[in-house]
Amino acid sequence: MKAAALEQSLQHDHEMVPNGIGRLSLNASTLRRILNFWPPFIASGIRVVRFDDDFRHARVELRMRPWNRNYVGTHFGGSLFAMTDPFWMIMVKECIGREYMVWDKAAEIDFVKPGRGTVRAEFHLDEAVLDELRAATAGGDKALRWFDADVIDAQGDVVARVRKQIYVRRKRERSADDPA
Repeated sequence: MKAAALEQSLQHDHEMVPNGIGRLSLNASTLRRILNFWPPFIASGIRVVRFDDDFRHARVELRMRPWNRNYVGTHFGGSLFAMTDPFWMIMVKECIGREYMVWDKAAEIDFVKPGRGTVRAEFHLDEAVLDELRAATAGGDKALRWFDADVIDAQGDVVARVRKQIYVRRKRERSADDPA
């Protein structure tokens, strides 16, 4: 049933347009559904529970399952990282504009305490950050910016702190002589 709903959503998503690099831009709701069917997320027990229409806020949960526990019975660190991995890049890419290249550059994770039960991470992207990135890249330079997200347990305690460095640069304008 869920697969049929996803397929129908993809067929009827009138906002899907090529973004110039051979991929499709999707609205946030469709992207959330796709990520929830993405094998690495399914296998790890990761679920995107919220992705705002403007791509400025996302919330992700990781439920404890027998297959995502580590040797000592707590959340596997790779799953804690995976639940945070794509969101900063996606959010910046979708919000900053099509004239920018956006990539993941680096990542760090600090395991603060053992994770048990359902844990969550939230991502909030402010317009001021986007303005900062636009200003830093206005002359054609690249910008590297660190974004932070805490993984929180049901008691509100920090389980892990994740940092992602995002690369942003304005796309170069092509001249009429450049091949497409």
